[in-house]
Amino acid sequence: MLAIDPGPTGAAFDALGERLRTLKPKAVLVISAHWIYSTLAVGTRTRQEAWHDFGGFPRELYALRYDAPGSPELAARVKSLIEAAAIPGASYVGEDPDRPLDHGAWMPMRHFFPDADVPVVQLAFNPYLSPAAQIEIGRALAPLRAEGVLVVGSGSFTHNLQEVFGSGERKAQHGPQTEPYVDAFRGWMTDALNEALATGDVSRIADYRTQAPYARRAHPTDEHLLPFYVVLGAAMGSAEAGASQAEVARIADEVTYGVLAMDTFVFQGMGTGHAPLPKAA
Repeated sequence: MLAIDPGPTGAAFDALGERLRTLKPKAVLVISAHWIYSTLAVGTRTRQEAWHDFGGFPRELYALRYDAPGSPELAARVKSLIEAAAIPGASYVGEDPDRPLDHGAWMPMRHFFPDADVPVVQLAFNPYLSPAAQIEIGRALAPLRAEGVLVVGSGSFTHNLQEVFGSGERKAQHGPQTEPYVDAFRGWMTDALNEALATGDVSRIADYRTQAPYARRAHPTDEHLLPFYVVLGAAMGSAEAGASQAEVARIADEVTYGVLAMDTFVFQGMGTGHAPLPKAA
């Protein structure tokens, strides 16, 4: 619904888009929570289109388009980088020449690059791999930054749709009410992210499922959080690469419908050592 009722998160995305366009990235790689597969796969289309992979929403959503170019060259580079890393469970990357962009990919892209003039490639991920493995996939993708490629992880910082669409009165999309467990989970994740970026030790944040408060309520299944870990790995890179510092900023912290946290993080640079993030508002 952010595509037609963007609220504060949409405004933050628009502001981020203005910054990103000044950087003139060569291409964008998107890891979306809505393309999951039993292995990794990369889209190789030469021309993208918006796939309306949802039902029961307002008619105007289905008229939205996003016809950005694809990039078989970037797709091949992504495949090569990941396969060379030989990560257990992610040693093979398939190719899909047909799949269009799902809404997890085209919705933020409409804010970031509204003219659809930057090539976009989408990477499917395996949701059965651990957060630690997703971080390693991100580390393998870290060289893309020096090649002018923007890496985007699209999901949701909390994602319990039963609490949105289940029985009972639904909270307003952009209302002020937030369930207390959402803030408890976000606070723990912020602390764990600060620790990972300050020390290089990802063990705590990768073990969120057992350590974070209300983890299973925040994510009954965790496919919507896993793209975050891929991008975290890409921001940290590897020690062998001589990385020094990754700066991070939170540019959005709205909670929609009282339970869906839209926290959005921007990483610049690679490595560890940064000014700690404040708690979410």
